[in-house]
Amino acid sequence: MDNRETIGKISRDLILKDIKSTHSIKEQGDAQLSDYEKNVYKCIEDNKHVIANDFYVVVLTKKEKLMQNVIRNYFYVRLSCPTPNYDQIVYKYHKKDERIEFLWVIPDREISKHMKKEAASTPPDQWELLSYVLKFADGSLYKLAKDLNGEEDNTIILKDKHGN
Repeated sequence: MDNRETIGKISRDLILKDIKSTHSIKEQGDAQLSDYEKNVYKCIEDNKHVIANDFYVVVLTKKEKLMQNVIRNYFYVRLSCPTPNYDQIVYKYHKKDERIEFLWVIPDREISKHMKKEAASTPPDQWELLSYVLKFADGSLYKLAKDLNGEEDNTIILKDKHGN
């Protein structure tokens, strides 16, 4: 029998208790980044020998519905470039060069709306993220995905009565 606690129990206990952190936010961030990178590379390693061509690594970030303090990243591959969406990070793996290309990161809906609204006051260290948010909002990332998939852009542009 496994004596480890479930993630649900740990999550509930953390919510119910006011636990003082024994590590800094930077330490936690570094640990999460390390695991994140390992998972991206593992996803590529697990698939590069079975997929003959270039492919895409997609990372979806989700909050657990019943445990709002638990956030998980889901890593998977696709043969086609996905449609840009919130809580998504996308890479392209170039098989011939064994090279990973970062394509975009889009935060959740609320953060994206806030960044777009407050674009002029965005600190410099967030300008790159803001650029992806704005490219997502104006359809540039959608066009990029269509181009990478060799699809025609069938986007209908609606004009007002003045032709704008």
